Amino acid sequence: MALAPHLVEVAYEVGAGNKLIAAVDYSNYPEAAKSLPRVGGYTGVNVEAIVRLNPDLILAWKSGNSEKHLKQLENLGFQVYYSEPKTLEDIALLMEDVTRLTASKAGVAKVAEFRDKLSRLKTKYQSQNKVSVFYQVWNQPLQSLNGQSIVSDVIDLCGGVNVFHSAKSIAPKLSVETVLRKNPDVIVASGMGEERPQWLDEWRRWPSLSAVKNDHLFFIPPDLIQRHSPRLLEGASILCEQLSSVRQRKAN
Repeated sequence: MALAPHLVEVAYEVGAGNKLIAAVDYSNYPEAAKSLPRVGGYTGVNVEAIVRLNPDLILAWKSGNSEKHLKQLENLGFQVYYSEPKTLEDIALLMEDVTRLTASKAGVAKVAEFRDKLSRLKTKYQSQNKVSVFYQVWNQPLQSLNGQSIVSDVIDLCGGVNVFHSAKSIAPKLSVETVLRKNPDVIVASGMGEERPQWLDEWRRWPSLSAVKNDHLFFIPPDLIQRHSPRLLEGASILCEQLSSVRQRKAN
């Protein structure tokens, strides 16, 4: 049983998806995950429903699941594995753990494949000329992510610099003036789905902003860059290409 969408994805990626008996809301990838019974969501899990299903193993998200509910499950004797990936390498370690815990034969090769892709991206992009990046999670409130987030690790991988790396909060709420003072080379929007959010273009009100002046307003679907799953390398590849295009324009 997996209590976070990224854990569902990891289980399927390492070949243990057929062992999942339930998931939580927004577990939408791969396609097979959509048909799994739901036992909760971001606001909490249904302990009674989990008890009825009686899983051998519960994959949990330390900061994303209710501590109270997880303790209840532990006290009832369930084996709970805690996930808290903050870097891309942490995803590889998570894949290794789920491979071991589920005795998946396919998982070892999948971990090696993930690490190989990660290594190739680092080699290609990480040492390139730095590009300053404002990653915008949302517009109201205006919000970003600091250096403790996995998104910041992706920015670093691509040779970028997260302009709010040093913010005290992991998801700082900001003013427009703060962003204008940072004057990032690039603004990358998240949003809620597969479509580029309309609010990204609100930055065009400030034509002197470097990212606006050079038309460096980019979008990456949040599931590909904010979800702690192997697909994060897809989002990383997109971001790395976007920052590479910025460098090329600067050079011309």
